[in-house]
Amino acid sequence: MAQEAEGKQAGCYAIKCSKTLSLFFIVQLLFLLWLTSCISLHGQNRLELMDGGTGKKLLNVILEDGEPVVLYWRNSLFDLDVAERFVVEGGMLVLTEVTFANPRGDPLKTVQVQDVEDLYQTGGPFSAKGLHKPFTQVTFRIGEIGHPKMQIMGRLVDLKQAVGFGGKVHLTVRKANLFESVLE
Repeated sequence: MAQEAEGKQAGCYAIKCSKTLSLFFIVQLLFLLWLTSCISLHGQNRLELMDGGTGKKLLNVILEDGEPVVLYWRNSLFDLDVAERFVVEGGMLVLTEVTFANPRGDPLKTVQVQDVEDLYQTGGPFSAKGLHKPFTQVTFRIGEIGHPKMQIMGRLVDLKQAVGFGGKVHLTVRKANLFESVLE
């Protein structure tokens, strides 16, 4: 009888140790997951496109520093085809080049960086290189004429088709963390 009681006590002790050990490993695993989500990876960036109305993710990718992103749209005020060229850099999307082209073939004038802001408002075909305008978040409102599209990693995302006329698309860029990189 005494041996049986000692056996039950030893069994209970083993179960308690096993539960404690399991809890310890679960806490360690949660800590490790938290830690990997805090560590940013050098040269890797998370770009997300999300439907502003529904919250649905349209695109969620990791891009290396220097990878290009191009936004194409039609300027309805001046009837010009616009291409805004960006590069991903350090958790940001950086506008580096812009072209407002006349679909009827009028020649482009090359302009200085300081003139670009005004030309967005006053019109006319132009091209500018050497810009450095960083963004981490942009919200696109989708109009009837603009029909914006983004080219990312060789993929063309039609924003109007994704969310419809009057919809919104939220773009966010940030440094990717170790946890995300492992999941990719």
